[in-house]
Amino acid sequence: MSGWTHRHVLDLASFSVADYATVLQLAQRFRQLPVAGARKLPALQGRLMTTLFFEPSTRTRSSFELAARRLSADVQTFSPSSSSLSKGESLLDTARTYVAMGSNVLVVRHRCAGIPHRLARDLERGGDKVAVLNAGDGLHSHPSQGLLDLFTLARHFEPTQPSPASLAGRRVVIVGDVLHSRVARSNLWALTGCGAEVVLCGPATLLPEEFAQFVAAPPPGQRQDPVPQRGPVRLCRDLDEALSGADAVMTLRLQQERMHDHLLTSLDSYHRRYGLTHERLQRCGDRVPVLHPGPVNRGVELAGDLLDDSERCLVEEQVRNGVPIRMALLYLLSAGAGAGEAMGLTAA
Repeated sequence: MSGWTHRHVLDLASFSVADYATVLQLAQRFRQLPVAGARKLPALQGRLMTTLFFEPSTRTRSSFELAARRLSADVQTFSPSSSSLSKGESLLDTARTYVAMGSNVLVVRHRCAGIPHRLARDLERGGDKVAVLNAGDGLHSHPSQGLLDLFTLARHFEPTQPSPASLAGRRVVIVGDVLHSRVARSNLWALTGCGAEVVLCGPATLLPEEFAQFVAAPPPGQRQDPVPQRGPVRLCRDLDEALSGADAVMTLRLQQERMHDHLLTSLDSYHRRYGLTHERLQRCGDRVPVLHPGPVNRGVELAGDLLDDSERCLVEEQVRNGVPIRMALLYLLSAGAGAGEAMGLTAA
């Protein structure tokens, strides 16, 4: 953990293999705490986390708040409808108000891409020593979701020692509305960063050809890719073909609230071509897990009986893993490198 260098967590394009290993290792330790009977750690006692959510959320917000409380941090919750934003105050001034109150971490969710990045930059320029954690920005990124998906898969393949090596050489199929999915973008960086092959599958209207080159170069403003050799990315329009040889399958929600054009003929036709069912999954074996970031459109992306099959569908496991992953991120950003050694949280 002493090699952790990130002041903020804004996306996963800047994560190295060592960064993924650090987060997975720490999350695994936090995941094991309830089994040992310890429900709360004093790790972040006296620290303050503020959630600035400008977009509706159930899982992400609740998960961050529970993670902070399990680490003994204080939690402030921001509500746009009752804030001074309605009186004309800027987002930056709102953030600075919470920093002045002593906030150590701002967890930011916004419908517009780039807002967490801009906020982190402006706060740094003003000399504010606060970490910004992106909880989802527009179509750009959702790093904590990408990490919890990575953790869920790594634990599936290596339950006791999840690591980036658990994903190396695995073939993961991501099917559905990739175009409107910040989760898919974060998973592309995370999975290829750990050496997995990613097969993207969906209709051309929801999966443009350029996604085949999504991780070919670092994003604008980033000088180099911290991962020397990423896993490959390829596109496939036929789901039955894509599922052949898959080690895991992730299906994405149809984000109709973000669709401004008629990109689908009907939900029924989509389910027939790209919906996951037990019968369709026979092409990739009995043990292949199914993930979905939620919320699920039952009977559209996933058949109802498959969604209820807890041995095959890991949706509830993803929700459980959201807490330890977010505990790990809050701990790393709040406690700083080196604190793990003092608390005995680092590997022996």
